[in-house]
Formats: sequence, structure tokens, C-alpha cells
Amino acid sequence: MLSRKLDTTVRLPAQLTPYEVVDVYPKVTGFVQLIKVDRGSKVKGGEHIAQLQAPELLAQRAEAESKYQSAESQLAAGQAKLVADRATYQRMSAAAKTPGVVAMNDLEVAEKAAQADEANVSSLQKSAQAGQAALRAVTQLEAYLRITAPFEGQVTTRYVHPGALVGPAGGPGAMTPIVQIQTLTRHRLVVPVPEYDAAGIPAGTEVSFTVPSFPGRIFKAPIARISHAVDIKTRTMPVELDVRDPRAELAPGTFCEVSWPVRRAYPTLFVPSTAVASDLERTFVIRVRDSRAEWVVVKTGETSGNLIEV
Repeated sequence: MLSRKLDTTVRLPAQLTPYEVVDVYPKVTGFVQLIKVDRGSKVKGGEHIAQLQAPELLAQRAEAESKYQSAESQLAAGQAKLVADRATYQRMSAAAKTPGVVAMNDLEVAEKAAQADEANVSSLQKSAQAGQAALRAVTQLEAYLRITAPFEGQVTTRYVHPGALVGPAGGPGAMTPIVQIQTLTRHRLVVPVPEYDAAGIPAGTEVSFTVPSFPGRIFKAPIARISHAVDIKTRTMPVELDVRDPRAELAPGTFCEVSWPVRRAYPTLFVPSTAVASDLERTFVIRVRDSRAEWVVVKTGETSGNLIEV
């Protein structure tokens, strides 16, 4: 029997997933007018990938433009009237300095007319600002008809064709995104690590893995994220490695085999594997004490050469 800290590797299955993946939905409801990409197309962040059309937005824009222009015209007329009435009041006020030239009642009427014009112009300015805001809102909605890629990647699925009705999540057509885009040069390698092998390996540790489509080639990636929570169904802890793939050789969805380092934070016992036996109910080690053989029930762990952890 030997006591030591375990430091070995075990082979674990893992799966490559995209670092970023998104189904692209439009922000407004409309009909697909044009799609500039298809499955396999590479796109840049912000690249124009589709165009929608929404006839009701054209009508809303025309209405908003008409109301805004009308408000601007009314404001211009109100401002002109204010200038004229204010000038009239100023002339009458100057003339009223000479006794008997201007009746005080006429001066008061001119003053109130100028004040009413000021209030009217203030109201018309607010109406014009509201009309401008409404026009700006419709213009923004029209901008949403232009669909762009959220990040650099590759189109993996095209869901619709020209003429299809699409819309935002939660609205009409929400079940039909336009395309799906995934990153090409960066992946997440998700490793379900058994709970008894998850301890003692910190983030940043470099781990090697192999891919069936590249036999004999060894890839390496650092541990980036550890969930620190065990899945109660599988008794494993999901761990993510960040895989850099500048030549876009690896495909998301690929199954890999990871050489996972196993290190115990404390010494454990090892015995020769030939000393371990089992039946249908238990696993045990045969121990000799005082020239007599004893069966000691144990739970086995990892193997290291011809030794096994108990």
C-alpha cells in the first residue's frame, strides 16, 4: 500500500460549441425583400445581410411628414404674427409717451395681442417638436428594416426566403428567424468533468485534446470557466475551455477527447490493481493481518500505472 498525491490524466469526452451563436430576428415586422447571404456565407460585424419591406411604415412616414410640415407652417405663421404685433405694440408704446396721441385702451389691446402671440408661438413650437420626434421615430423604425450581422462569423442556417413574413420575438413571425450566425475562430469546449476529478484544477490550466477529424494532432486550450456546480443528473461539473481557431479548422458540434489532469489536494492510498477484487455487491481489497486474509470494502478511484486509488 502506498500513500501519495494523485497527479495523472484521464480521458474525458467533450463537445465543441460556438463561442457566440445567435438566431437573427428583425426588430420590426415586415416581409423579406432581399437576403444577401446563405448557408456557409462569411459575414463581418455590421454587414448588411437582409432587407425587409413594410408598407405600413411608408404610410406612417407620409403621415408623420405631413403633420410635421403642417406644424412648421403654423409655427412660421405664428412667429410672423408675433413679430408684427410686437412691432405694433412697440410703436404705440412709443407714441403713447406723448399725451393724447394713443388711447390707453388701444395700447392695452396691442400689448395683450403680443402676449397672446407669444403663448401661441410657444404652443406651436412644442407641436413642431412633437411632430419632429414622431417623424424621427418612424425613420428609426425604417432603419430596422435593414438587417445587419451582429458579429463576425458564418451563416450556418438560413430559415426564410424573399416574401416571408418575419418579426421580433414575441410578435407575428417570431418563430421564424432570418438566419443563424456562429463565430468561426473561437469556440467553447465544454467538458463534463466527474465531480471527484473537478477539484484542484484552477482556471487558466492548459489542457490538451484531440479531434477525430485530425488524427494524430493534439490541440491545446486553457480552462476559462468552471461552473462550480454539479449536475445532479450526471454527477458531473461543466467546465469550459476557450479554443482559439484562427484558421477556422474546427467545426462546432464536434465531439473531442480531452486529457483532463487529475490532481488530489491531499494524499490518497494506492494499492496494486491485482489486490482489488469485486463481486456483485461490493469492491474490496484483500489485506493480510496476522497471517490471515481480510476483505476490506473500498471505493476505487483513478489508476496510475499498475496501481489503483482506493
